[in-house]
Amino acid sequence: MKLIILDRDGVINHDSDQFIKSAAEWQPIPGSLEAIARLNQADYRVVVATNQSGIGRGLFDMPTLNAIHDKMHKACAQVGARIDAIFFCPHTADSRCHCRKPETGMLEEIALRFNTSLTGVPVVGDSLRDLLPAAALGARPCLVLTGKGTKTQAAGNLPEGTLVFCDLAALVARLLNPVAQD
Repeated sequence: MKLIILDRDGVINHDSDQFIKSAAEWQPIPGSLEAIARLNQADYRVVVATNQSGIGRGLFDMPTLNAIHDKMHKACAQVGARIDAIFFCPHTADSRCHCRKPETGMLEEIALRFNTSLTGVPVVGDSLRDLLPAAALGARPCLVLTGKGTKTQAAGNLPEGTLVFCDLAALVARLLNPVAQD
């Protein structure tokens, strides 16, 4: 099975320092949904792994998160794309849970649920906390320069072997056709 794990905010949709708190605020990054469709056509299982501390902070509730994800699923369907699963952590940073990235729990749960090793699996994010658990578990950390990605790259300290792309569409183009890009 081919698997790819994507962060949500800053990778698939535009991010906000004030959190994405409603379906109306969720807006896809141009080309991201079409990139997911190309992954689907290449038989990839596309999984989202996202911290959603806005729930723990009381900024929005589960019905609102479900509405945001429903909008994302419908927008994907309109371009022939599919997200196979969404994993999220509702906790705040001070809760010290094992599922909140940069901890590895969410990615470990994905491996368990999909009954697969994460070795070499692309894990795509725009922040260091997305990349660290990937590196810790032997997955392939991939930074996109959308969202917080440019600041993350400038700050340095990326895990060894991190691949950097301008956006999800560029990453998918390279992943699906590595020889043509070299």
